[in-house]
Amino acid sequence: MTAAASEVPVALVPTENATPEQLVARAIKGDRRAWEALVDLYSGLIWSVTRQFRLCDADAADVAQTTWLRLLEHIDRLHDASRVGPWLATTARRECLRTVAHRRRVVLTGEEGDLDRADIVQSEVDAGLLAAERCRDVGNAVAQLPQRWRDIMTLLTADPPTSYEEISATLQVPIGSIGPTRRRCLRRLQDLLEL
Repeated sequence: MTAAASEVPVALVPTENATPEQLVARAIKGDRRAWEALVDLYSGLIWSVTRQFRLCDADAADVAQTTWLRLLEHIDRLHDASRVGPWLATTARRECLRTVAHRRRVVLTGEEGDLDRADIVQSEVDAGLLAAERCRDVGNAVAQLPQRWRDIMTLLTADPPTSYEEISATLQVPIGSIGPTRRRCLRRLQDLLEL
């Protein structure tokens, strides 16, 4: 190349004659044709990397797309723009490895019944968690009640339930006041639990 040709501004060099370094410089500035030239120049390289990993077409396409996205995100930080090809190949390999690792985590099953059983187990776990949460909420609400009401509710919910006569004797309250106190207590609990 002559000295005069090397002094031609990068933007004036036709895309098809530009070096990878010049294409990167133009792509950084937003030149769409430079991007297209980079894609034309290095697509085959990226696809050959995906073939080495024997990825299915959909995964290979995802890897290629992600590789180009990584270049878009990091193009202005390339240390040596002339080595954009090796950078793309390395990035494509890393994306292939991520894809392969992700595929290994997916466990396929041949029996439809196995999937149904998993849903049943999951709903049992969910039901247990919800029941524990409800218990905790009720316990917190009961803790906000006056002490006398808590004592009455504790005895009424004992297993086996305590009779009104035993509650009256234990707490020194008239039998006739236990029912109305229980109703007020339940209304108050309902209000606390709806908050």
